[in-house]
Amino acid sequence: MKTAITELFGIEHPIIQGGMHYVGFAEMAAAVSNAGGLGTITGLTQKTPADLANEIARCRDMTDKPIAVNVTFLPTVNAPDYPALIKAIVDGGVTVVETAGRNPSQVMPHLKDAGIKVIHKCTSVRHALKAQEIGCDAVSVDGFECGGHPGEDDIPNMILLPRAADELEIPFVASGGQADGRSLVASLAMGAAGINLGTRFVATREAPVHQNVKDALVAATELDTRLVMRPLRNTERVLTNKAVERVLAKERELGEAIQFDDIIDEVAGVYPRVLQDGEMDAGAWSCGMVVGLINDVPTCRELIDRIMAEAEQIIQGRLVGLCQA
Repeated sequence: MKTAITELFGIEHPIIQGGMHYVGFAEMAAAVSNAGGLGTITGLTQKTPADLANEIARCRDMTDKPIAVNVTFLPTVNAPDYPALIKAIVDGGVTVVETAGRNPSQVMPHLKDAGIKVIHKCTSVRHALKAQEIGCDAVSVDGFECGGHPGEDDIPNMILLPRAADELEIPFVASGGQADGRSLVASLAMGAAGINLGTRFVATREAPVHQNVKDALVAATELDTRLVMRPLRNTERVLTNKAVERVLAKERELGEAIQFDDIIDEVAGVYPRVLQDGEMDAGAWSCGMVVGLINDVPTCRELIDRIMAEAEQIIQGRLVGLCQA
């Protein structure tokens, strides 16, 4: 299948693995890229720019296909060394960067000078238009269903994607609720040129996370995610557990008076304990509503091949048949 996204990034299938904290290691990115998608290393999971350079090199040993690196721009006083991170990306020969968080304009000249394609994660049309204005080559449009930070507008993809198609001139992929061939066909119909999978890729054989995490995703339903940090306007969609329910109880109790420090033990620094050690109640961790569509743990290649085969069957079978009826 050829779309604007496959052409832009030089990939076989219009499927991107999103950048995920403590999931986007070299093994994950290489498996997705080798299967014809675009695998992504999560830059800020690496402790230093040197560590990121090593992770890129490790990934290069595993695949000769295009890979991306996610760089999230955090609203923090003690910011990471972004210039050094970008240098590691450029020196590593990475061809695609997924930016997220705050406006990436500070690094755009360096990335463009190196010939790197930039796709920015956006949760609203206005942010997508700003990304287009500053020179991003594509955007990932993240609906309210997505795991992680869905923004504060609460617009689901059935509305957000057509709105993006109405306004944007650059190509975009759909993120949030993406799991299978049905997701891909629906997103293409609404104007997207591909899909971005996060939670679905965590439940794969190659995902470098504890088996407890994969088992939890298979067992969960679409009713098992929660929205935390809404009072702080830093909303995050997570899989419910004991720590998450404690956070929600504190939010109800403290109301508008709540501060980040009131919930810091449940939401900060917990990813290694959950994803690597399998402590499922250690804290809040990102998970999309798409968890309701996850019923198995295939390899990345099996998943991508299945998505593409199902999409082709829907387009050439059911949809063509409807038009001919």
